Amino acid sequence: MAQRSSVPEGTLWEGLKAGAGNFGSYLARMGEPSIRLGVTGLSRAGKTVFITGMVHALVSSGRLPGFRAMAEGRIAGARLVEHPDDALPRFAYEDHLATLTSPERAWPESTRQISALSLEIDYQSRRRYLGGLLGPAGLIGGGQSRLSLDIVDYPGEWLLDLPLLAKSYAQFSADTLAKAGIGKRRQPFEPYLAALQTVDPDGPVSESEVRRLADLFTTALRACRSEGRELSALAPGRFLMPGDLEGAPALTFAPLRLGGEGSKPNSLAALMERRFEAYKARVVRPFFTEHFSRIDRQIVLVDVLGALNGGPEAIRDLEEALADVLLAFRVGASSLLSSLFSPRVSRILFAATKADHLHHVNHDRLEAILRMLVRRAHHRATGAGVPSEAIALAAIRATREVIAREKGRELPCVAGVPIAGETLDGQVFDGNGEVAIFPGDLPENAEAVFKGENVPLRFLRFRPPSPAMRKEAGGLPQIRLDRALEFLIGDALA
Repeated sequence: MAQRSSVPEGTLWEGLKAGAGNFGSYLARMGEPSIRLGVTGLSRAGKTVFITGMVHALVSSGRLPGFRAMAEGRIAGARLVEHPDDALPRFAYEDHLATLTSPERAWPESTRQISALSLEIDYQSRRRYLGGLLGPAGLIGGGQSRLSLDIVDYPGEWLLDLPLLAKSYAQFSADTLAKAGIGKRRQPFEPYLAALQTVDPDGPVSESEVRRLADLFTTALRACRSEGRELSALAPGRFLMPGDLEGAPALTFAPLRLGGEGSKPNSLAALMERRFEAYKARVVRPFFTEHFSRIDRQIVLVDVLGALNGGPEAIRDLEEALADVLLAFRVGASSLLSSLFSPRVSRILFAATKADHLHHVNHDRLEAILRMLVRRAHHRATGAGVPSEAIALAAIRATREVIAREKGRELPCVAGVPIAGETLDGQVFDGNGEVAIFPGDLPENAEAVFKGENVPLRFLRFRPPSPAMRKEAGGLPQIRLDRALEFLIGDALA
């Protein structure tokens, strides 16, 4: 297997800029602890739902038995506050919550651009403080303290671009086209590969030809990600999630079949190369230095079930994508100087979402598959002394568990209201009645998934929880959201 190159740390100037941003944030909140939590994941992993469920559980004092500070009654309250970074759009928490809990009960739109939200959590500290400039305020034996929690939501597809910083245009083209003609990529890329047969990279520039190639290339990437293929290692990521760059010239390039020599001046290849380098300089690197490098804790949401539905190739592709994504994290223990001038992610949580699609008897197996998917990143984090964990969760649970009997067999099922238009075994659901479904069992040995064995699963998309479910749960029902919160911020509330 070819060795992967590391993502460049950036220039000295870029590091200083990131450090200056951290230093400003530090001065603004001097005397109280703060955490900048990054939330990411590839498309359909459930980032928007996770943040909405997490924030609602905190501000409404939900039932979170695995979240120690909440279970012990030490959290006096949590509230939304104005986010200190005016350059970032605000995460539309209130709109998303209204969509989830309206009579129509719909899931909110997925993440398409970076956004942020800030909370303040008042809590009673269990620690004994002797005072000091940088420690939380409080008397010996504990005291009222406050944690500032900044949540940054961004598409995981954007992280797929960070490895491009270490590649030339020729390397990008060769790597992309080598994969385009095999496996599940072959059919989506056929029109693009056919178009390249008539293209002369050394020929003159035609803007209409550039746009045609870029459109065909983008269409192929998006088709590879569609339901049924479920591929993940698809760069450039902004072609999939352009955000506010939709239609920008920086996103108008594509790989070409190049010769061994460099591109000729004023040729099509020279233009493509120039735009590729501009993409790295003006899109990828600024995201890394201005936003990503300032994150100090991270949760990576993973749609393992979607990849399992896509088959062994989709699983291998997801593993490759996660390896590329996680090369971006600069892990290491935090200190005052490191947080100001050389940011490090001090905790990483990997979460397999949509656990409510499976009966709890399969949750341990889902976690085992996730651990294998991220094992390289886990070893890297552990070697740097950084805590990392993998769990299966549902930040907002849409189903309940039932046992069905069939031919004398007990089947562990989940029951919920399918979204209108969902189909299973030829039946089309109207979005009103509840149904129970046996989704199948995950293999006892997680390695079976990576050895090419198909895992037959049956899934439906369910509507958000009903008012009755919310009443019974004392809020939005969840699975292991409390464990996620304990891992991510529990130590700061001790």
